[in-house]
Amino acid sequence: MIESTSDLVGRLKGPIVIIGASGFIGANLFRRLLCEREDVYGLIHEPFVPWRLLGLEQSRMLHCDVTQAVEVQSALNRLKPQTLFVLSAYGGRSQQTDSLRIYETNVMGLLNILDATRVQGFASLVHAGSSSEYGLNAKAPSEDGPLKPNSHYAVSKISCAYLLFFAAQQQSLPVVDLRLYSVYGPWEDPDRLIPRLVHLGLQGKYPPFVDPEISRDFVYIEDVVDAFLLAAIRGVQKAPGQWFNIATGRRTSMRDVASEAQRLFGIQGEPSWSSMPNRFWDLKDWYGNPRLAEEVLGWKAATLFSDGLRKTADWMRERSLRPEIRSEVRLARPARLSAVIACYKDGQAVPIMHERLTRIFQDLGVDYEIIFVNDGSPDDTHEILSRLGERDEHLIEVEHSRNFGSQSAFLSGLGIATGDAVILLDGDLQDPPELIKQFHQKWLEGYEVVYGRRVTRQASWWMNLFFKAFYRLFNFMSYVPIPVDAGDFSLMDRRVVRELLALPETDQFLRGLRAWLGFRQTYVDYQRQERVFGRSTNNWIRNIWWARKGIFSFSFMPLDLLFYGGILLTLLSIAALIWQIIYRLLHPSMEHGLTTILVLILFFGGVQLMGLSILGEYVGKLLEETKHRPKYLRRSIRIGRRQFTSSDEIGRLMKSRTSRTDS
Repeated sequence: MIESTSDLVGRLKGPIVIIGASGFIGANLFRRLLCEREDVYGLIHEPFVPWRLLGLEQSRMLHCDVTQAVEVQSALNRLKPQTLFVLSAYGGRSQQTDSLRIYETNVMGLLNILDATRVQGFASLVHAGSSSEYGLNAKAPSEDGPLKPNSHYAVSKISCAYLLFFAAQQQSLPVVDLRLYSVYGPWEDPDRLIPRLVHLGLQGKYPPFVDPEISRDFVYIEDVVDAFLLAAIRGVQKAPGQWFNIATGRRTSMRDVASEAQRLFGIQGEPSWSSMPNRFWDLKDWYGNPRLAEEVLGWKAATLFSDGLRKTADWMRERSLRPEIRSEVRLARPARLSAVIACYKDGQAVPIMHERLTRIFQDLGVDYEIIFVNDGSPDDTHEILSRLGERDEHLIEVEHSRNFGSQSAFLSGLGIATGDAVILLDGDLQDPPELIKQFHQKWLEGYEVVYGRRVTRQASWWMNLFFKAFYRLFNFMSYVPIPVDAGDFSLMDRRVVRELLALPETDQFLRGLRAWLGFRQTYVDYQRQERVFGRSTNNWIRNIWWARKGIFSFSFMPLDLLFYGGILLTLLSIAALIWQIIYRLLHPSMEHGLTTILVLILFFGGVQLMGLSILGEYVGKLLEETKHRPKYLRRSIRIGRRQFTSSDEIGRLMKSRTSRTDS
């Protein structure tokens, strides 16, 4: 008994997730399933609703970059799918030539999906492979035939096929792979051969053609969707880990394509052959052998090319009456927050910080990542973070080559963060993480910077007095308004983070730069706690250094004081000289006092030394900026269980994360 499509859809175990739902095949599968099931969801790479999915319910779509393990883990943990169709891919188009991105998307993306689903379990996973895997062995190869790949895309898809075989044989996962031939039909990209053929054919024209003997094995999209459904039901049970050719088994040359178009659209004349240059993958005998799919899956292509071309033309005629609106409709999705924690001698506090942050982010219902920057800490911070990372894919450890200071640690964390907003915290738990909920609420109200204002701090009265006096003096002297009693503890919108990271200066004082950037800012009052573990690494000398750093970074008043002080002392000197002359004339017999001379020498000498030191501070900052040394050096980056240690690995990781935030 032959099952109908509705019967097949009904037998799938839910929830069902289509990864890559915005692509040509993914969109057709997504739309088919949505017509009959309520538990169907699509993961898409775009942060907006793509044109193929316009009009569908946005609550069924989630933004997810498969190259980011944390995002995949978060999305699949939320949906807990039982049936997965993996159609996300890069490199199948002639303009998609970035080899690194090909392997990251196709191979690492599939690995991230398998890792995320293996623990919770699932009923079936069907992956979209490609006939390109056979490469030069393109004449009706069987599934056990030799593979002769001729592109990075083909190699990446072969890697995926063997990864699935390993997952089935060694990990007992219910997975199969479909090697798709030339799929065509509704919702295909307009610049592909068949859509261009139909579009121009309706106008009585031919598209440009390659050599007339170049061939394809054209499979209509409805048949391909049926193949995915059968693979999810029968394939994973009968032959887990197997790959199947999804093809008609018929060779269709470009001459045959032109003949069908001429017959269907009544085009006059002959096409202009070789008016389009052959691509490196164009072959004269490129068609498949679907025997195994028919035997195991019970699948066979039911649509002749002539019928599929007519159906595509009918669909395109209908769409021409209702053209697609391609404007970007922003996709509703949970916000993503990144917490960046600067750690130095905070090993005991790290597990508590991780636990409290995890609970807060889960209570908020947001996607999140927790980035600990181990700034050359001499204690066991690295070992503790490694153990936590084994259990939590949301945790990222950035290890510096030495101690560069908290400002560099924050900048390093900001550089790797991918959140829509980023929270900065010290690792000693003096700033309560629970305040993030209030920060988040202010951010949702439209504020782009939310900082914590320390109303009081658990310290001696004279330390409180010192800090309050410094912030007010700093605000008075600065050429931009500086919030008083505000440290680094804050939330910044992605736009603010992007502008902050783009600033070229080397010696950065973040709380000052945060004020200098502007944007909509507000504060939340709190009481700063004592350090929970150990002793503070700050002391009087360190605090004075911080004060100097802030003032000389954001104020020219010391130079102004030197200028006006010099004028005042010059005027006083002239007045003293005049007074001495007059006094000498009135009292010619009185001797000069040695004490007065010594006092004046010491006074002016002290003033000169102080002036030189102030000038030296500014000259020193200029010298530091001209060196152009990096603000920090990363020794390694660990994301969950994955570790990146070489410069090349870290560079590629940073490139991929930067491309995500730029999009």
